[in-house]
Amino acid sequence: MLTDIEIAQQAEMKHIREIAAKLDISEDDLELYGKYKAKLSNQLIASVQGNKDGKLILVTAINPTPAGEGKTTVTVGLGEAMGRLGKKSVIALREPSLGPCFGIKGGAAGGGYAQVVPMEDLNLHFTGDFHAITSANNLLAAMMDNHIHQGNDLGIDVNRIVLKRCLDMNDRALRSIVVGLGKKADGVPRQDGFVITVASEIMAILCLASDFNDLKDRLGRIIVAYNYDNEPVTASDLKAVGAMAALLKDAMKPNLIQTLEHTPAIVHGGPFANIAHGCNSVMATKTALKLADYVITEAGFGADLGAEKFFDIKCRMNGLKPDAVVLVATVKALKYNGGVPKAELGEENLDALKKGIVNLEKHIENLQQYGVPVVVTLNRFITDTEAELDFVREFCEARNCDFALANVWEKGGEGGIELANALLNTLETKKSAFKVLYEDELTIKEKIACVATKIYGADEVTYSPEAERAIKKIEEMGFGSFPVCMAKNQYSLSDDPTKLGRPENFGINIREVYVSAGAGFVVAITGTIMTMPGLPKVPAAERIDVSDDGIIKGLF
Repeated sequence: MLTDIEIAQQAEMKHIREIAAKLDISEDDLELYGKYKAKLSNQLIASVQGNKDGKLILVTAINPTPAGEGKTTVTVGLGEAMGRLGKKSVIALREPSLGPCFGIKGGAAGGGYAQVVPMEDLNLHFTGDFHAITSANNLLAAMMDNHIHQGNDLGIDVNRIVLKRCLDMNDRALRSIVVGLGKKADGVPRQDGFVITVASEIMAILCLASDFNDLKDRLGRIIVAYNYDNEPVTASDLKAVGAMAALLKDAMKPNLIQTLEHTPAIVHGGPFANIAHGCNSVMATKTALKLADYVITEAGFGADLGAEKFFDIKCRMNGLKPDAVVLVATVKALKYNGGVPKAELGEENLDALKKGIVNLEKHIENLQQYGVPVVVTLNRFITDTEAELDFVREFCEARNCDFALANVWEKGGEGGIELANALLNTLETKKSAFKVLYEDELTIKEKIACVATKIYGADEVTYSPEAERAIKKIEEMGFGSFPVCMAKNQYSLSDDPTKLGRPENFGINIREVYVSAGAGFVVAITGTIMTMPGLPKVPAAERIDVSDDGIIKGLF
């Protein structure tokens, strides 16, 4: 059996101008990065604004398990299937971070015969967007430290600096560091730290900005520190905005590539959903809606994280109204939630399936709170039995969800036809009545409680003293109307990753709260979640190599 990377490397890609032509994009509107990658020009983005919007479909999933769910694979396969049905479609994805590529996951371009290509390029550097974001963030940090070193006219309190440097790599040793050691010329000593690039505020800003002017406005509002009078100091105060914008000029343009079946794929931005807002860029999504009749996008991790943030942050800020949601699960993952060890997931076990399906049930209920029709799909494995599949189908249909099987890993678009037809039926027969979960006027605590109780199923929310003080300060500064971005582990609906299924009788503890004034949301960190991940005991990097003829191996 071929690996994902072997399948991708054997694919016959079309020149990117042929892919663009499917969306009525001329070569003059592409900024080429070789034969198979391109950025969409500013002129193109401006020229399509008068077009009618297509249908917006979100793909999300149950909480991830070691059994795997295949959300990106289903997203890609669904896009390929829509193409086979003659629908003018485009998929809109996030760019992979180097952190998980070399950490646990390996590559992040889909799988099997439902992948976006060139797979190696996408996973490794791509068009340099993440490097630009990293550079812009670290330029701001350098300008801040230089300002302090050169006399500190803004009165920055070195004990109240909130901006951290960033790196697009899992590196736990950089979570808490000391900078400025050495001679006087080496800077002012202070405690510092790194976050992974995909958790940085600039990543969020790039993904939420509606245009370049909005990008610059948001960059200027970034709070880097507080002064001795307890007043915020911003990137604008440091006169850093112009230089940061120059670094991000090309990174703001969405990227166009293709699937194995030559479906157009717009890939741009990549915040994590467990520690950031988990959605691709607004620029990419809105442009895609002007170019195609159907736009299939995804949000990171389970629906309790990515989908909630897609709805309550991305859609709220930009007036997006999704038409349907595809919720991905697997029989194996549901049995894992029912207590079956990973080694035994291939055996039929209806009792465990009935016990674990409550995780799927909760996600269905959560999505239906937003007024958006739901289609449930099972990413099928050869070990799934008819009795198991029938049980899940009946369970979903009893909850007013269309249901379909997907076999896109093995068969590509052909294996997604059933899902594509179910989605089209839902779009034709069920009208979306999208609404956000909470209103802007609620307090920060009320918004946090709304997500914790209505989405996670918690009984209560508790706060550390530091979080209490931070919320009070944030509301005093006038940011109380912002939505909340919850940083929570992805493996459980609770803040305890060991609690599978549908946990009950639990509380959510808010450890830390801070405002991302440029991004436009308040971050609430729960439990022990880290904004700089670490590598596992056996990193995926150990399996990656390059052959003598320059072929990359082991990248998933």
